[in-house]
Amino acid sequence: MDTKPIPADPGFWADSWHQLKRNRAAMAGLLIIACFALLAIFAPLLAPHNPLEQVIAARMSPPLSSGHLLGTDDLGRDMLSRLIYGGRLSLIIGIISVSISLILGISLGIVAGYFGGWLDKVIMRVIDIMLAFPYILLTIVIVAILGPSLMNAMVAIGISQMPRYARVLRASVMAEREQDYVMAERALGTSNFELMFRTILPNALAPTIVQATLGVGEAILSSAGLSFLGLGAQPPTPEWGLMIASSKQFITSAWWIVTLPGIAILLAVLGFNLLGDGLRDILDPRLRD
Repeated sequence: MDTKPIPADPGFWADSWHQLKRNRAAMAGLLIIACFALLAIFAPLLAPHNPLEQVIAARMSPPLSSGHLLGTDDLGRDMLSRLIYGGRLSLIIGIISVSISLILGISLGIVAGYFGGWLDKVIMRVIDIMLAFPYILLTIVIVAILGPSLMNAMVAIGISQMPRYARVLRASVMAEREQDYVMAERALGTSNFELMFRTILPNALAPTIVQATLGVGEAILSSAGLSFLGLGAQPPTPEWGLMIASSKQFITSAWWIVTLPGIAILLAVLGFNLLGDGLRDILDPRLRD
């Protein structure tokens, strides 16, 4: 009996990559993400000014003005520099939030799906209680308990997103645990820990990867919303949601101060959603050709 799990075969992922390259929408999303990632990595080199430096004499300068390609905000800070550093911060928020969700969700999902029984019932009832709350409301409640700060916002987003990862992985693990290759490994005396994390997890992870890709975009949007409400990043941090909140009163007199951060949020979330949809079409066995 062949005990090698099919999805863990490198050929599976190579084939998936070739299919992804044929998906124009997914590649457009990947290109957008790559551009934001490069801006984030090389922010100190690409930003023309210090994002926190205030030049009151140049406040609310319009785009294409002298020395400021995208203009300045109400305190004379360079908009382009703040957008670039805001992109770095938003990517960090999205990655850390989703990492927290993945660690918690994978741990709970694989335990519930593998062992089943009363342990599965207890874990899933806790998950059901969390899912009974609207996502954004649960996030706000957690931040309110922990206190308004950027780190607490990331923790709150990670905890709030965790139930969906746990449910998705649990379903995948329950489907995989009765497969022949798992039975063969168990008959050979493989421990439960090795079965869960070395044998089953790599083959049950594809739907979770899709969910995580979409989750990064949602985390960026959620962090911007929390900052807009005063529960996330605090001034003078160059965070997109906070930039909109601190200058919303100038929307009629200086449109670029509010519009440009909104466009940045739109593009970042769009990029992750396009890539996530493409990965779903490829990795979901029900949608594969």
